[in-house]
Amino acid sequence: MDAELLLAHVLGVPRARLLTLDAVADDDAARFEGLVEQRADRVPLQHLTGRAPFRHLELAVGPGVFVPRPETEQLAGWALDRLAGTEGAIVVDLGSGSGALALSIAHEHPGTRVTAVERDPGAIAWTRHNAMARVGAGDTPVGVVQGDMTDPSLLAELDGRVTVVVSNPPYVPDDAVLPREVADHDPPSALWGGPDGLDVVRGMLAVAARLLHPGGWLGIEHADQQGTALPAVVRAHGGFTDVEDHPDLAGRPRFTTARRR
Repeated sequence: MDAELLLAHVLGVPRARLLTLDAVADDDAARFEGLVEQRADRVPLQHLTGRAPFRHLELAVGPGVFVPRPETEQLAGWALDRLAGTEGAIVVDLGSGSGALALSIAHEHPGTRVTAVERDPGAIAWTRHNAMARVGAGDTPVGVVQGDMTDPSLLAELDGRVTVVVSNPPYVPDDAVLPREVADHDPPSALWGGPDGLDVVRGMLAVAARLLHPGGWLGIEHADQQGTALPAVVRAHGGFTDVEDHPDLAGRPRFTTARRR
């Protein structure tokens, strides 16, 4: 599949169009061979094509930004369900990276005020690029803020006003062994979360609790080994109720949700 997607990328055609091709020009074949060699060396497919699909969007990605995963689409869907039927809602995406969560919410629930927060200077360039591209496509503009999701003063002007906070934070335990596509190419600041992977989450909970209005919703993605630990951390904070964990499409624990007391 990766080879087919790379060839389709080189030729600028949909993957299904490959079935009707009679030949490939020499220049295209040489470029394709080079891309296949890079993919065989575990360079992520999305870095080679420069694009990553996410729900109804296609986002620009490359070195310096975390490549959005299909599993995160369910967190976006959960947030959109919470927003259904509301007008003028405020949403904050903490640790936005490519902007996948923030931009999907703005695209699928027009009129929502969405703010994407990203700390890393390399990653936020991709956030801004994708946000501008979606404005050009007619979507509701998304505000992009450079900041740390654990900063006690982050977005102070939104204290007690936010409807939904979502986050795909760094949650990989420090001793984890990762595939080369991840370890060599995703930015470290988007991966590592301390000894148990939850250090950033602990710091972020205070910010989320401050931003959310009573009854507002919080959704946090996590590793499949953290389906018990992360809900426990949220409960221990004391500011949330209705703490629940949700599986991904493969049945693995994937994200925790809660409601502001």
